[in-house]
Amino acid sequence: MRPGQHLLRGTLVHRGRVVDDGLVAVRGDRIAFAGPTDEWTGEPPPAPSGTLLPGLVDAHCHGGAGHGFPDSDRAGVLAAVEHHRRHGTTSLLGSLVSAGAGVLRERVRLLAPLVEAGELAGIHLEGPFLSTARCGAQDPRAIVPGDPDLLRGLLDAGGGTVRSMTLAPETAAYAELVKLMAEYDVLPSLGHTDAGAALTRTAIAEVGGGPLSATHLFNGMPPMHHRAPGPVAACLAAAARGEMVLELVADGVHLDDETVAAVFDLVGPERIALVTDAMAAAGQADGRYRLGTLLTDVVQGVARLAGDPPGAIAGGTSRLVDVVRRVVRHAGVGLAAAVTAASATPARLLGLTDVGDLVAGLRADLVLTDDDLTPLAVMRAGRWVHPEPGREAV
Repeated sequence: MRPGQHLLRGTLVHRGRVVDDGLVAVRGDRIAFAGPTDEWTGEPPPAPSGTLLPGLVDAHCHGGAGHGFPDSDRAGVLAAVEHHRRHGTTSLLGSLVSAGAGVLRERVRLLAPLVEAGELAGIHLEGPFLSTARCGAQDPRAIVPGDPDLLRGLLDAGGGTVRSMTLAPETAAYAELVKLMAEYDVLPSLGHTDAGAALTRTAIAEVGGGPLSATHLFNGMPPMHHRAPGPVAACLAAAARGEMVLELVADGVHLDDETVAAVFDLVGPERIALVTDAMAAAGQADGRYRLGTLLTDVVQGVARLAGDPPGAIAGGTSRLVDVVRRVVRHAGVGLAAAVTAASATPARLLGLTDVGDLVAGLRADLVLTDDDLTPLAVMRAGRWVHPEPGREAV
């Protein structure tokens, strides 16, 4: 086979379904064919080996491999990106946390060239226009009322690389902020909010039918109660109407598996974006790590704000493929649905038209896994970034 060409055969997940005997042909950095092996008319296919998934897309990630996007230098940011990429996440937003205006501008300017170089798929601003009552692991001292001038300055500093922003519906100047985000093609994501259902519904309507998401639904917001449905009910209803995509940190820590299963049943994988909310401790041993200005302690893989007693959950420590595995193995969600929620749906939500599925013409991003969904090899743009032994010769 000529250099730059690859034929891979196995259980194939694409177009929202599982093909028991599928084949992917790669030519250069593009997918040339993906489908049932018996529909392939080219050279003889290889023997089956594993499960073929599209490269995963994480819309909410703060870091990994001991490095955080809110506070690490360029080398640390790249190490975090590489860690997630080697575990199957081939498209990744670099998520920041609430901080002072000067710090946010500096972080945006550091990350922007990495977006332009294709290392990151964009920047996600998680704050600072949030609710202090539902700040979670955000520094309440850095949370400020909605400020359109501050936002415009951050978006200008990013030069088009800021792709999404989390804000609370109750923040000041919400309507003006949403209008400004539309002007800059930035996805609004509602979260870290203490708003009621009615205000949340109004905030959803304010977006006017454009792309919209909920930041880690259930986390950083009041629980749904039958007499106080809150933002959870409003977001679930909006997703069911096709107006919103719901982020779920389905790692077994942020959400119970039964909750995850229920949301999949209610709105379907086309309205769910599985995310990691990973921070520096992802892929690392237990210990103390930073999340922006705050210290966190990781005990048995669970990150919480440092303190006695420990504080709020402070991000995740899983990779997106780990979340997919959890959703399939513990929540009982079908493989095709879980993969759709970790690839095609977030790609569509973020406007990433070149990735998110194994379809002819798209960028050749794929993950070869074993039967337990552990990555054996990862390809990005037609090149192996994490080959199994001998895979370089494929």
